[in-house]
Amino acid sequence: MTKEQKDNLFVLVKSLSKSEKRQFKLYVGRLGVNEDSKFLMLFNILDKLSVYDEAAILKKGIVKKQQLSNLKAHLYKQILISLRLNPSHQNIRIQIREQLDFATILYHKGLYKQSLKILDKAKSLAIVNEEKNIASEIVELEKVIESQYITRSLSNRADELTIQAKNLSLQNVLTSKLSNLSLQLYGLFLKTGYVKNKRETKRIREYFNDRLPKYDINALNFREKLWLYNAYLWYSFLTQDFLSCYKYASKWVSLFYENKDMIVLNPVFFLRGNHYLLESLFYLNHHGRFKEALLDLETVTKESWFPIDDNIEGLRFLYVYNNKFNLHFIEGRFHEGLPMIDEVLGKLKKYQDRIDEHHVMVFYYKIASMYFGAGENKKCIQFLEKIISNKSLQMREDLLCFSRVLNLVAHYEAGIDYNLEVLIKSTYKFLIKMEDLYEVQKEMIKFLRGLGDIYPHEVKAAFIKLHEKLKEYEKDPYQSRAFLYLDIISWLESKIENKPIGLIIREKFEEKFQKK
Repeated sequence: MTKEQKDNLFVLVKSLSKSEKRQFKLYVGRLGVNEDSKFLMLFNILDKLSVYDEAAILKKGIVKKQQLSNLKAHLYKQILISLRLNPSHQNIRIQIREQLDFATILYHKGLYKQSLKILDKAKSLAIVNEEKNIASEIVELEKVIESQYITRSLSNRADELTIQAKNLSLQNVLTSKLSNLSLQLYGLFLKTGYVKNKRETKRIREYFNDRLPKYDINALNFREKLWLYNAYLWYSFLTQDFLSCYKYASKWVSLFYENKDMIVLNPVFFLRGNHYLLESLFYLNHHGRFKEALLDLETVTKESWFPIDDNIEGLRFLYVYNNKFNLHFIEGRFHEGLPMIDEVLGKLKKYQDRIDEHHVMVFYYKIASMYFGAGENKKCIQFLEKIISNKSLQMREDLLCFSRVLNLVAHYEAGIDYNLEVLIKSTYKFLIKMEDLYEVQKEMIKFLRGLGDIYPHEVKAAFIKLHEKLKEYEKDPYQSRAFLYLDIISWLESKIENKPIGLIIREKFEEKFQKK
């Protein structure tokens, strides 16, 4: 898979909106001498290019090759300064940081009282908004000023700052330990996916318990609770305890609704919490609650008060459409989901610089699954090939494995069986190498390998036999993970009953819905 050359400056220029470009030119033109500056010329050249082309830039004659790197670095810095001044990027963190910068300047000018006054206001703002790392920095500067200069008559000032510093330090240490644990668990999940056996479950449990810091839930503030729920959620995902996933994702989302100001300040965490809530409901197959939670997410992100920037816009697309796919999978409405594919591919192109390759491949797997469910197996194979042929991508092992298993099934369904034996061998070798060979996968490969030796009138009986065998694994906590990626049971039932797989899943869904 060839990759388009990425240049950080070029990507930044292309990410700018019309208003941001206009502001940058106004910012540069604030002094007349900048109107014909080389970095502004470079900006205009990059703005007109459709792809980054260093030869085209040098051809313009504004800069020599040896000087281009420095000019690009200078332009990059000027764009960031301009963006920092843009009101649309002025959030609480930037405002607090700006006040700390102002106070530092006043301190170095010897205006100590003015500096302390600004620091006190900035500290209050930081603590209210759970920005405790910045609050800790502010307290440290206050301590420096108070220890060097007699500025106040309050005798308890030293004790007050010492206590504040100690409390903030304890809170920051706890937050750091919880966020580290959460990140480590997330890294394990990205590498290996769910636990595969009791031995791995025991290892993850010990890993989690050894690193989980002691805490009093009643003493925790917003930030500590957020990371605590995050850590428990990833532990639950790894161990396939989806009921606990739902529990902690619900706590995560409720925490934001109980502190609505934090939604505006931390929209990324709000979106992620909702996504994990939806994912756990999908795995639990709670259709009604899933549909309700998806509607809630779509509704709240369209509110006028909900913050929107380039990053949020990309993440909103990622989480909403990911779960729209899942809704179609739950309901077995694959044909109805096909029109969404072109829309998703268009948005993937639009957000290509904001969505990482791993999530793009997850979309490809969902698109492939949608085509498979709709009976369009050749299109399914096309998108699976995008995943299988991507040698540079480090993504979840389990997703790579099931992409290959689905690829085998899709080839069989499409009647492309002239190289099926080669595919079976390569898939088997891959699974052995990944140490991810499960009983479900073994049975599937064994079955597909033996199809060539079965007479046409014996095929149905072979499907029934495989179906009975795989049903034994459906309730197994480790083997059942296979069915999270590929509903092999429903596929077999579609072959046995001679019905489309989408119809089988839809009938199961409607039967379950009627029982409620």
